[in-house]
Amino acid sequence: MKGLRVLALLFLVIGLFCVPVSGQESADDGEETQTVQGLDVEAILDEDADVYAGRGYGYDPADRRDPFRSLARTQPANQLRGPRPEGKPGLGIDELDVTGVFVLPEGPVAQVQTSARDRSYLLRAGDKLFDGEVVSVSLQEVVFRQILDDPTALTPFREVVKRLNP
Repeated sequence: MKGLRVLALLFLVIGLFCVPVSGQESADDGEETQTVQGLDVEAILDEDADVYAGRGYGYDPADRRDPFRSLARTQPANQLRGPRPEGKPGLGIDELDVTGVFVLPEGPVAQVQTSARDRSYLLRAGDKLFDGEVVSVSLQEVVFRQILDDPTALTPFREVVKRLNP
């Protein structure tokens, strides 16, 4: 008795998932197409074939982030901003060491040296660098605002404080 109930329940479940397929005459070409609950099966299969062939859908990011790229992996800042210009605009904040501070009538000026080059530069508050700008110069330290290219960061920049190295 229990086996009959299970068998009847199984037929009921199978019957719910089975959809009858009926043939309909197409008005335009006289061919018979299969429809499942009012859907044209041939049209759906043709659309799928176009998508698989690469003709059905295209994505143009138009300077937006690609939604299929991982947010955990970021590009290096050098790759995003292009080639480095010469002079102060080509200086990276992480590469700088503060070697001196001069007090002039216009305000303090920081002398910085890069670790990769044997040149030193004079920086004032407001000077633009490759990956940020100089926020302030005091007698003991220089504060930089470094631009972050990290979509997971809460703010698009961070403040970097470099102290005078005697």
